[in-house]
Amino acid sequence: MKGSCLCGSVVFEVEAPLRPVIVCHCTQCRKFSGHVWAASAVPEARFRLIRDAGLRWYRSSEIAERGFCKDCGASLFWHPFDAGTMQFAPGALDGPTGLSVAEEWHLDGAGDYYTVPQSAEALTGTCLCRANQFSIDRPMGAVIACHCTQCRKLSGHYSASFDVTEDALVWHAKLVVEYTSPGGGARGFCPECGSSLYFRAVDSGFSVEAGCVDNPTGGRLELHIFTADKGDYYDLHDGVPQASGWG
Repeated sequence: MKGSCLCGSVVFEVEAPLRPVIVCHCTQCRKFSGHVWAASAVPEARFRLIRDAGLRWYRSSEIAERGFCKDCGASLFWHPFDAGTMQFAPGALDGPTGLSVAEEWHLDGAGDYYTVPQSAEALTGTCLCRANQFSIDRPMGAVIACHCTQCRKLSGHYSASFDVTEDALVWHAKLVVEYTSPGGGARGFCPECGSSLYFRAVDSGFSVEAGCVDNPTGGRLELHIFTADKGDYYDLHDGVPQASGWG
């Protein structure tokens, strides 16, 4: 089975059997993906890189590194140094996966915007390596999760973001690369650690990835969109309204 980033600079192949999917809510995974990250896994002997022109690795801890595309920012791999396995994003796989979610990890790190919302007056956010630091002088508000193919390829699972005006972001440190996705929107991410940060639409609408916010958000997940394109390996049972397209 083949998988790829959004722009095609990284292409990989995995041989069955594939481990069931684990969804991780830890702070690192949420910053890396922009919401929550999901992974299947295979022994390294059953994993092959077909194209690695865009692949970049970031050592995110003493035990593992994370692989992402330096060209489009797709969150692709988590590679533990001593386990002999490669964990990969099922959202990057091309076509039906035949997988299912078996476990959810680190729920103590879950975002309040999709669990129990907490009050907030302002937001602070960073990427995983802290090369990007910003603040927003307002709470998060409504959050929309997107299950379109582009968002799943880039996040590795599915995305969640909230709308702000772009000038509402006050950057305290900024190191951002933008990728112009099919359709003309620009996706901003950190070139050092691969963290997803924001999306600017063709009409100048602007949204920030919810997972990069550090403090209580004052946000609430209010809608799932493009559910007709969602991955086959997960279901949505949170009671939040769903729309097959834009909403």
